[in-house]
Amino acid sequence: MTTELKTKPQTKLRLMPHEVLLKPLVTEKSIHRSTRNNQYAFEVNVNATKEDVRSAAEELFDVKVLQVRTQNRKGKPRRHRFRMGKTKNWKKAIITLHSEHRIEFY
Repeated sequence: MTTELKTKPQTKLRLMPHEVLLKPLVTEKSIHRSTRNNQYAFEVNVNATKEDVRSAAEELFDVKVLQVRTQNRKGKPRRHRFRMGKTKNWKKAIITLHSEHRIEFY
């Protein structure tokens, strides 16, 4: 009996760097990470891979990226008047930079 490796289909969507990184997440926790660990958090396109995030950050901010970690975040339930709804699902990326590089948001 042979076991075959399952592979994902090779339909890769090409995203431009400004389409990958949607917006920086500026929170108390992210500011703490940026000052202590040189890590920055971004909301990214849900179709973007870690390689896409790495190349987009290096191209847009001219920095050296050491590590990219991603999280798929679920939307929260919300109520508007008498109806229940849900916010959209989104993807978060935490980018670790080389110690010589910084990203200035302000």
